[in-house]
Amino acid sequence: MKFSTLAIAAAALAAGVEGFSAVGPARSVRQLSMLKMAEAATAVDKMAALATAANEARGLAMDSIAAAHSGHMGLPLGCAEIGATLYGSQMQYNPKDPTWINRDRFILSAGHGSMFLYSWLNLAGFDLSIEELKNFRQHHSQTPGHPEFPNSEHTTPGIECTTGPLGAGVSNAVGFAVSEKMAAARYNTDEHKIFDHHIFALAGDGCFQEGVSAESAAFAAHEKLDNLIVLYDSNEVTLDKMAEYTQSEDIIKRYDAYGWETYEIDGHDLAVVEATIAAAKASNNGKPKFIKCNTIIGKGMEETEGTNAAHGEAGVPYVDKARASIGLPAEKWFVSEGTRDFFTTVQEKNMKIYNDWHSTYAAWKAANPAMATELENAVADIVPSAEEMIASIPEMGGAAEATRVSGFKVIQEIAKGVPNYISGSADLHGSTRNYINDGGNFGAGFDKSYKGKNLYFGIREHSMGAILNGIAYHGIFKASGSTFAVFVDYMRPTIRVASLAELNRVSYILTHDSIGVGEDGPTHQPVETVSGLRVIPNLDVFRPSDAEETVAAYVSSVTRKEGPTALILSRQNLVQNVDMPAMERRAGSLKGAYVAKKETADLDLIIIATGSEVQHALAAAKDMPGARVVSMPCMELYERQSDDYKETVLPSTCTKRIAMEAGVSGLWYKYASKVVGVDRFGFSAPGDIVMKELGMSAENLASEIATMN
Repeated sequence: MKFSTLAIAAAALAAGVEGFSAVGPARSVRQLSMLKMAEAATAVDKMAALATAANEARGLAMDSIAAAHSGHMGLPLGCAEIGATLYGSQMQYNPKDPTWINRDRFILSAGHGSMFLYSWLNLAGFDLSIEELKNFRQHHSQTPGHPEFPNSEHTTPGIECTTGPLGAGVSNAVGFAVSEKMAAARYNTDEHKIFDHHIFALAGDGCFQEGVSAESAAFAAHEKLDNLIVLYDSNEVTLDKMAEYTQSEDIIKRYDAYGWETYEIDGHDLAVVEATIAAAKASNNGKPKFIKCNTIIGKGMEETEGTNAAHGEAGVPYVDKARASIGLPAEKWFVSEGTRDFFTTVQEKNMKIYNDWHSTYAAWKAANPAMATELENAVADIVPSAEEMIASIPEMGGAAEATRVSGFKVIQEIAKGVPNYISGSADLHGSTRNYINDGGNFGAGFDKSYKGKNLYFGIREHSMGAILNGIAYHGIFKASGSTFAVFVDYMRPTIRVASLAELNRVSYILTHDSIGVGEDGPTHQPVETVSGLRVIPNLDVFRPSDAEETVAAYVSSVTRKEGPTALILSRQNLVQNVDMPAMERRAGSLKGAYVAKKETADLDLIIIATGSEVQHALAAAKDMPGARVVSMPCMELYERQSDDYKETVLPSTCTKRIAMEAGVSGLWYKYASKVVGVDRFGFSAPGDIVMKELGMSAENLASEIATMN
């Protein structure tokens, strides 16, 4: 729906009145007749305060970007009225408790406009000082170039997620909305509602040109995520050219077609923005909300506004003139006493909501102690220790089986021990085998409910990765998602960001791990994929060789605190290393590498292998008494062990080493002087033939060893 300024301005007055719950302009206008003059005057005062705050936020952004001589000025200036409405009126939050679990979430998908967010966090009372705004984009500041989720590098309060590439933030917001729906379904009761917040995202043209947002928009509409509100900063500008140079679709019609509730408004008319967001919040109709806000990029800076030059820091020379033109004094980083006072009243209003919620929560907790313990453990990320989980999972047996099949058995045990563990798939549950039995299916319609633990993402790997990140950022559930390993490149940007953000609540189940896939051919045989994941900092990559190593891989993925984990699982059956006790294989795998077969004579040779190749290493070493076999399911985890432990596995005195993996060889030269790998693409044939032809056999390994000095 397109809102006219005159009609909606009246609705905006009502939006400032306590208890307003409009669902559109017609109802809002009717309500106007019931307003008292005093209430209308109060609403007008509020609009004036928001307008002043918007201009002062513009000033903070201009001053910080000018001081840094770096940054993006266009969005903070062009979206100031949107920020004023969100932080000054429509969002529920407590800056003194920025991780309150029922706060509204704001995600800046257009992360280059980071000074928009930093300015509003300062004005709203978060612990982000003017000094930190002055240190914008400087080393060790709390105001990095793009917003970063609090981690070991940055601890900026009020930052809900690291979005990274354009479009990912829209998809992250979908993940937040999924998590809120799931939490509400699980923990709300008829007597007490402890989850009822909204997810807001601000995005620009680039976010909607990137395909990841389209995937997520379709998913959000299909699953009826009406707690999600996306605001589109439609300023008709991209970096190189005006937006019309590269886009001509009607984006409102596109989102209508997905099944969203859409609005189109003047993004600089505070009355319109205020009433529209209020209407979107009140509309619980099963549709996510899309608000196209027509704005002027760089508004207030005459020399660059409305042009692609406003996108970056081209406006720096004109900052002083622009500040004066919007009524700011010469003092830099100026915030008036009136604005500080106004946000004190905003904090008081939000504190009442916060305190009322805590009263509700206390009553809910008293009535539901078991649920409360489960929720509080989930929020605090308290799970059984790795040792406890390893001991609690039954031994897997000695029959040969694919590690994806082993994984199906293990995930059932993980779901029992970690109630907040959920899993999803990009239309491959039947192949990746990560379905949680008796967990139910998440979503709307069919046999689904918002309590479900199994998510059906459809054939949307890219958005699956970003949605998983959003669920993890939301801070309640541990989420995993699955696809074939070769398709993980569609998820690579989001896996990279999860690793950068140290998201330990997310993991990736990637099956069909090698040329052993066989008949599907080279397009589906991931020769380079596993090594490509291993080079991402802070990502643990597990490629287990049998069922017991698979147990350890899953356990590590839910107990690790520092970042995400990728589990690389086979389609073909693998021989179990029954000569070694199950618990020893599990314990060794939790260290990343261990001795899978000890030499029976003086140590002469070390064979290092991973995944399906460990069985070949063990077979080749049978008649080599001086040979040791090391299974290395996770390089990254091994590298974090003590030097003493690493010396017991790969003693420096033995330099005759050979490594084997059905993938590219490069990374293995760190540990071995010779590598039996696959440095080419595969071909279409039965998997055992492809493996043999490309050297992945005990016989070929023995032959290669024979050529070593």
